[in-house]
Amino acid sequence: GGKSEYWDHNLESLTLMSGLAAVTERIRLIATVAVLTMPPPIVARMVSTMDSISRGRCGLNIVSGWQRAEYEQMGIWPGEAHYTRRYEYCAEYVQILRELWETGRSDFKGEFFRMDDCRLSPRPSVRIPIVAAGQSDVGTRFAVEYADYNFCASSGINDPRSVAPSVARIVAENERTGRDCGAMVLILVIADETDAAALAKWEHYKAGVDIDALAWRDAQASKDPTADFYALRNRHLRMGKARMPTGLGVLVGSYANIARMLDELGSVPGVKGAMLAFDDFLVGMDQFGHEIQPRMKSRTADPAPALVNAGE
Repeated sequence: GGKSEYWDHNLESLTLMSGLAAVTERIRLIATVAVLTMPPPIVARMVSTMDSISRGRCGLNIVSGWQRAEYEQMGIWPGEAHYTRRYEYCAEYVQILRELWETGRSDFKGEFFRMDDCRLSPRPSVRIPIVAAGQSDVGTRFAVEYADYNFCASSGINDPRSVAPSVARIVAENERTGRDCGAMVLILVIADETDAAALAKWEHYKAGVDIDALAWRDAQASKDPTADFYALRNRHLRMGKARMPTGLGVLVGSYANIARMLDELGSVPGVKGAMLAFDDFLVGMDQFGHEIQPRMKSRTADPAPALVNAGE
């Protein structure tokens, strides 16, 4: 990939990413942490190690945690209050990370965490970029205040500009706070040599959608009491009614048309890059690198970051 490309992976696979860091020179490795699962000093230390191995090519994606069942199975769900206070929890979490990374010490005292001369050494060699995924109003404010990038969910089929209202909220918060949190758009790519071949795949996926899985997901989402229109909970419930096989916006078409639509996505004010998911990860990566990216006008000069996910 290009020198601005990213690779997203869960923090539990830090060993794998550290291995990738040791044998690569350009990709940036973005680890993901579900904040309820690991204390911030441990995460700070692990990221510092990855920074050392990668020579300054790592970052961290913060996951606030909304799906209660995921955490109840491990006995670590903190209770109903987490639904409404999870971004306050994340704010303290990130403040501790920053203190340890920037000074090597934290005496942070908050409602959720209390540090007592907590030390980190060695510290990272560069500033560690933070990625968030706030969709609600409070999540968006958290992202702009504490993160460098924020994932913005797309919607619709072959409608790359549908993300504009979500991105505009990031832009507005940036203007209010004087920060520069970049929008990273989450989007699924289904590509082939022709539009017809790509659309045939999409129709196949729609026909095989797992209705029971969608119902379980929506039941979990409904436990979150928020009424915020943009919140993930309400997004899932709206999309569940459509019985779509993905929670993301979808780009379906020939290589040339996918390249054109990604260029259009990149023209939305505030968009700094995209996290691409593929229906078939290995095939999709190969198609993107060899067929789609060379056709993108926005990738010919100063390429924007492209985060690559393991697919749907």
